[in-house]
This record gives sequence, C-alpha cells and structure tokens, in this order.
Amino acid sequence: MEALAWLSEKRKENKILCKACSQRCVLDINEYGKCGVRVNKDGNLYLTVYGTAAAYNIDPVEKKPLFHFLPGTEIFSVGTVGCNLSCKFCQNWEISQYPKEHNYKVFGIELMPETIVNIAKTKNIPSIAFTYNEPVILFEYAYDTFKLAKENGIKTVFVSSGYETKEALDIIAPYLDASNIDLKAFTDRFYREICGARLKPVLEAIEYAYKKGIWIEITTLIIPEENDSKEELRDIAKFIASIDKNIPWHISRFFPMYKMLDKPPTPIEKLKEAYEIGKEEGLNYVYVGNIIDEDRESTYCPNCKFKVIDRTGYVGQYVKNHLVDGKCPKCNTEIKGVWK
Repeated sequence: MEALAWLSEKRKENKILCKACSQRCVLDINEYGKCGVRVNKDGNLYLTVYGTAAAYNIDPVEKKPLFHFLPGTEIFSVGTVGCNLSCKFCQNWEISQYPKEHNYKVFGIELMPETIVNIAKTKNIPSIAFTYNEPVILFEYAYDTFKLAKENGIKTVFVSSGYETKEALDIIAPYLDASNIDLKAFTDRFYREICGARLKPVLEAIEYAYKKGIWIEITTLIIPEENDSKEELRDIAKFIASIDKNIPWHISRFFPMYKMLDKPPTPIEKLKEAYEIGKEEGLNYVYVGNIIDEDRESTYCPNCKFKVIDRTGYVGQYVKNHLVDGKCPKCNTEIKGVWK
C-alpha cells in the first residue's frame, strides 16, 4: 500500500527532497527516487511498499550476520522490493531491483507493523529485522514497526548498506538496537561503478550510528580482483579499528550472482588472509562467512583466548554460548555485544 513518506522536505515548484538516504533525491511530480519505491505525487512524497512484504522469514540471528547480538536466538526478518543501490553482485536482486526493472511495480503480501510485532510476540521471537533489501528506503514502515516493537519489549535490527542520512539515524536510533552494515569496499571507484553509490556517506553513517549507541557489526563481501587487495582489506580493518576494535568484522565469501556471473568464488585462502589482516590491525572479533570454518566463526576472549561462543554450520547458527553475564568464564573479561 502507499503511505506518506514523511522523512522528506518540500521544495519549490512541487519538488520534494527525500531525506531518508544519502542519495538525497530531489523529485519532480511523478518522479521516483533511485530506490524505486519513493515517489512524488501531487507535491507529496509517498512510500509505495508500506506494509507490503516481498520476503519474510524466521531466521537464526547469526544469518544476518550478527554474532554479538542475542546469539543462538531467532529473529523475524522482513523485506520489501526496492533498493537505493544497484550492486551488480546483489544476491537478492529479484526483489531489490524489481521496481526499477518493472516500471516501478511492486509486489508482496500485506504485513503491517502490528502484525509483525504480534507474530514475534506469539512465537517468542526476541527481535525483528528489516533485511533482504535496504531498510532505510522503507523508513516510515520500519519506524512504525520498531516503535511498536520497543513498546512490546522486542529488539530491532537493520541489515543495511550504510546509506542512511544523519536525519534518519537521529529519528530511528531510539528504536534501533543493532545494525549489520555492509562496508562493501574502501574505494569510491567500487561504489560508483559497481553499486551506484559513494564511499564517503557509508563511512560517515557507520561512525554516526556507532556514536548514536547502536550496536554495529560490519560485513565485507570479498570479490576477486575488485576489493580483495591486501592494501584495501587493511584499509577496511584500520577504519573499523579506528572507531572501536570491538566492532565485529564479517568477511564473506563471494559467489557469482546477478551481473557478476563472470567472477569466480572467493578463494578460501583469501578469506583466511583477510582474517589475519583484521587481527593484525587489532580487531578483537573477526569472522569468515559463506563457508564452514568453526575456528574462524567462533568468538574468542581477546584477553585469554578462551572460546566463549562455539559456532558451527554454514552461517554459524549452531551456537554454544559460554558467556557468563556477558563475560569470559575463564578470566572475567567483558565481551562486547548485546547479550540479553
């Protein structure tokens, strides 16, 4: 359904500035934003996918991936069509790019905020995520859902490309507990040519979300010959460490997808190399993803190296949590995260 997209600002001659994401589209009458789901109608901005879920599922929270947020629990995941980026490697391109490739049509089932929260409550699911596509483009839908979730004691998550504006983060922060943010590369060329975006807004959003007190984990999909040089991986690790060495970094294996079918899967050795680079730069929590590697999926105490959380399985979802009140049971060191 359509709903007023109030995170916007009217301009002269019935133009509207969308303030949700860093594309900051200024739209004429009947013009859609780069996301394909925010449109200027008669001088007002509307969201065309409010309460319309194209994908929803009950997932292990580790699948987001979030490894320091309620480990071993389920999360109710919801997504719509549309995205403000156009990543050539998108694994969910059938929904993320659908409006832009189908004359701005949308699809999905009605799933209103009240229904989402009621499902989570009924099934005793402790958290809700907007994921599968970029959550900030459906900001008003997410905001209403998360505000209601918090009133019912349910935690909330964004799985994001990191293109939120400061205005969006200011408004959502009181109702957003955690965010896994993609840091897709560390060059502006990659973002411009492959994602239809820029690097700087992502770096700024990560820093700002951290300052707002949102629990942050970072994911980098390593694509051969695109963002996999030692120098670039080290730059990413240094950037994360400059904010907080306790921010988990998820290094994920690429598989050919969408418009990048010509690229080979990421070599396992490259993932291991990136893992070591992260550790060399002082990151306390580095993980590999899209492969089964129990040693590099598990969490270790940064002080005594005791394995405080055992993970096995393709997304590390088989979890044995040995933490005691968020601390290492061997040396009592605090392990940063959201544990309850």
